[in-house]
Amino acid sequence: MNYILFDGPVRNALLPFTFTRPVADIRVGILTIREKWERVLGYTTTTVTEEYLGEKYPMVEMEENVLINSAYLPNEVLAEMVRSLEPNQAIFCADEVVAFYANDTQDEVDFDSYEILEISDDVLKIEHVWDIFKKNDAALREDFEMLTEGRESQDIPASVNTIAPHNIFIEEGAKLEYVTLNASTGPIYIGKNTEIMEGSIIRGPFALCEGAVVKMGAKIYGATTVGPECRVGGEVSNSVMFGYSNKGHDGFLGNSVLGEWCNLGADTNNSNLKNNYDEVKLWSYEKNSFVKTGLQFCGLFMGDHSKSGINTMFNTGTVVGVCANIFGGGYPRNFIPSYSWGGAAGMVTYQLEKAFQTAEEVMARRHVTFTEEDAAILREVYEQTEMLRKL
Repeated sequence: MNYILFDGPVRNALLPFTFTRPVADIRVGILTIREKWERVLGYTTTTVTEEYLGEKYPMVEMEENVLINSAYLPNEVLAEMVRSLEPNQAIFCADEVVAFYANDTQDEVDFDSYEILEISDDVLKIEHVWDIFKKNDAALREDFEMLTEGRESQDIPASVNTIAPHNIFIEEGAKLEYVTLNASTGPIYIGKNTEIMEGSIIRGPFALCEGAVVKMGAKIYGATTVGPECRVGGEVSNSVMFGYSNKGHDGFLGNSVLGEWCNLGADTNNSNLKNNYDEVKLWSYEKNSFVKTGLQFCGLFMGDHSKSGINTMFNTGTVVGVCANIFGGGYPRNFIPSYSWGGAAGMVTYQLEKAFQTAEEVMARRHVTFTEEDAAILREVYEQTEMLRKL
């Protein structure tokens, strides 16, 4: 069977992260949504997404296809329903399609002619950017069970201080000595070829993905995910770093999400709680305005390739777009459009070619090539967000 993941109606609600990737490639828990589906189905997947992303994330259509709404995270029940789909069947959760069978001869899909299979609404769904950290606890626990079932962890080094060691899983090649791991509050997953430097204190649920590093003396609270090849230090709470991003120094990151290739300068801090303890509002690309989140704790959301200088202060509920560079004293505004250069004192447009040059140099340090596909995507984001820089 050919499985295709499609963005669905939540795509705009998940900007700025979906400027540069399909919904399927958002990381929540230990794995990306795509990685979760590919593991439970046993097949690789392709993608239906925005046209400008299609070159990097193509769709492959075959005679028989099952299309899956990327906003939904698989559990055992849903995965079995998807595997069992037959022609003219679709799975719905309330009024929204979760998955459906289609063949290459269909000009359009008419769900009125389909047999509708219902799934309960307890399946995890990512509907808003804040769901990435809000639902990270549940997603991380599910991923931990899936990744470790029937397997044995590497031995925990004798110098490591542990609480609930049965809830800790260490992959091959991980290095850690003289650290404290408290898995009594949730599982701790330490991926391949990772390193946790001495003096670090980590409380689960926590995931350190392949090649990532926790710097000396870090203090990390769950539910936190440090994506592949990330560097993290200082104090972190209930945050998700997608991959290849750095928060290598002291400073606080809480209830936040960082995309790929971000860098937070030394002593960058974000607020995750308003002084009056009021509900946090957040910029919505979908509504083109600030919207209520229903959350008291809500921090920083930073799109790919964005950076902050030393001592940067981000206010509660700040959204930073793609390829922004923030620096200087004071609190910058709560919404910083893509390709913004500056801070509280004012911002100008970050020139496209300079942004490309930086991206190429940053990626080369991790032995990743900045491709023409990457450049085309970032150029499209630049054009799409031009009006936002004039707000």
